[in-house]
Amino acid sequence: MDTLRLTLRVDLGNGRALGPGKIRLLEAIASTGSISQAGRQLGMSYRRAWLLVDDMNSCFRDPVIAAQPGGTHGGGATLTAFGQKLVDRYRAIEADTQVTARKYLHDLEAALKVRRRDVPRIRSSAQHGHQQLASDGLACASSPISGRA
Repeated sequence: MDTLRLTLRVDLGNGRALGPGKIRLLEAIASTGSISQAGRQLGMSYRRAWLLVDDMNSCFRDPVIAAQPGGTHGGGATLTAFGQKLVDRYRAIEADTQVTARKYLHDLEAALKVRRRDVPRIRSSAQHGHQQLASDGLACASSPISGRA
């Protein structure tokens, strides 16, 4: 199933949520030992990574990471025991949800319209008397305005 993907987001109330991005950030911090390196690895600024970590730390009773300030000896960050438990629990919920949802996602995928960019088209060239594969890829098989392909 290449088309559909289930994404898990846990709404924590008060406009806060825990989803795949924050979990990937925690995993990157665990592997790099650094908020800034984890942010770079995920294509985000240090400020963005720090704000996400700060949000997670303020959501829960226990902190998710322990950070050491930088300086001449360098800083660093590690997941706390709670932070690792949070990642483990999220991944377990995600795995269980994937298994449960697989049959429903398969049905949804089977019901999808085929998009033109997913199906190669043959374009005729009357001027040169030959055909070539077109790959200009339009978004959908039919236009919502005209109803024509």
